[in-house]
Amino acid sequence: MIVPARLVRPVRRVLAPLAVAAVVLSPLPATATSGVGAPLVRTADGWVRGERTAEGRQFLGIPYAQAPSGDLRWRAPRPSARWHGVKDATSYGNDCAQNTYWAPGHEKQQTAEDCLDVNVYTPPAASRRGKLPVMVWIHGGANIGGAARDIVPDTFARATNTVVVSLNYRLGAAGFLTLPGTTGNFALLDQQQALRWVQTNIGRFGGDRHRVTLAGESAGGGAVCAQLASPGSRGMYRAAVIQSGTYGDCAGRNREEAEKSGLAFAAKLGCAQPASAAACLRGKSTKEILDAQKGTGAADWTYTVGGASLPQQPTEAFASGEAARVPVMNGANSNEGLVFAYDSFDRWGTPLTADGYAKALTSAFGAKTGAEALATYPLSSYERPGYAYGAAFGDRLFACPALRVDQSLAARGPVYTYEFADRTSPLFASLPQNADFDFGATHAAELNYLFKPYGIAPRLTAEQRALVDQMAQYWGSFVHGSAPRSAGQPAMPRQESGAVLRLRTTAAGGNAVTSGLHAAHHCGLWDSAV
Repeated sequence: MIVPARLVRPVRRVLAPLAVAAVVLSPLPATATSGVGAPLVRTADGWVRGERTAEGRQFLGIPYAQAPSGDLRWRAPRPSARWHGVKDATSYGNDCAQNTYWAPGHEKQQTAEDCLDVNVYTPPAASRRGKLPVMVWIHGGANIGGAARDIVPDTFARATNTVVVSLNYRLGAAGFLTLPGTTGNFALLDQQQALRWVQTNIGRFGGDRHRVTLAGESAGGGAVCAQLASPGSRGMYRAAVIQSGTYGDCAGRNREEAEKSGLAFAAKLGCAQPASAAACLRGKSTKEILDAQKGTGAADWTYTVGGASLPQQPTEAFASGEAARVPVMNGANSNEGLVFAYDSFDRWGTPLTADGYAKALTSAFGAKTGAEALATYPLSSYERPGYAYGAAFGDRLFACPALRVDQSLAARGPVYTYEFADRTSPLFASLPQNADFDFGATHAAELNYLFKPYGIAPRLTAEQRALVDQMAQYWGSFVHGSAPRSAGQPAMPRQESGAVLRLRTTAAGGNAVTSGLHAAHHCGLWDSAV
């Protein structure tokens, strides 16, 4: 499920998930042929055998760190051990431990801890002699669910002539629990260990370790925010992409708050003593930990600020110039909140009514801001109350934070800005395909235009396919080291101009640069409510 209205907390602590589940779909791997001619690559840890596909080559489930189980729980990841012979890399590894999750393929509790793997996708021309740019992808899922396999970027790799690496990282309590005597931020450290693996090995797959772009969407975009501010990843990437990841202005919890929350969680499992809580929890089964995690939400599992891995809030690091000085592409979608509105009301057979609209806004945003939102988003301007609520929710959590963070990011380097605004976007794979609800360009909708979510290629019209090609050029040119651009289209503007590139099909007006998003998303209201 997605964060329901009744659980919305102050925006700095809300973590947006990837999407809402309503159908059960099976992930479909890329069509591949193996056997004779299957590609072999020798990594620093041993040989791997991948597959040739219609799009290029893929190598799946390669470990980048040892299993963080037993005594290695709630410790920094350790490099993977070497192996003998040839490791099969034709199927995905384990998902990291997580409870049931709203997306296809995540309908059962997963208890595996041996999950710190990467997947590598290369275009047909990639070879050890080549030096192609690399994109490292961090998946979304509210920091409590999802996996690297959720996004299949093989078509993107071919279309942009790049190498793409996707990675797993510890989730929920395993990745974000902070206790006295531990560093916390284990998910952040996992991501950094994966980047070290890329630095060591990507040249063997045809990639250039000096041209790495770190990218992610939703919780993955939030991870990119944190990595920009983290000294531990400095120098391991030359650019970054944040997609719908600046909710809460990229803020994490301070260490005191995080430790208090961590000790309360440990006490639920009978590990109440601060000095021994971590050791006590290491003796619990993964299922016990996941069962104790039930009932917690996205706001309970986020990055901890204060300490070597994340010394200060990301926006403070951006504004002071102490964050990574790399080019950043940052954006959000025009109708982010509609999927959250659906999940809070319509999904349960209780659509929001006109009579309940004011109470829903107050519940979500507090009495004062809720009353102001009622005046700013009058029901007379929307087809149904759920759409009005979704507009307010999306503007507060995504659109306006993205514009604010743009300004903070600009203090430390170039920032290129976009808004995905294709109202005709096909439904994301985990959304109900026959719902009486207009999701528009909602949260995660842009992923249909870049990748194959859950391995499922969306059905697109000719105009949508044209936008796919244009977005591949914008993203691909950025990964290749230039400003984002697409042939015959307006350039993606830098933040200093105050403008944003809106990405739309031709019928909706086409791609266009606008300076009106702050007003369109009523950011005067939401900026004052921070």
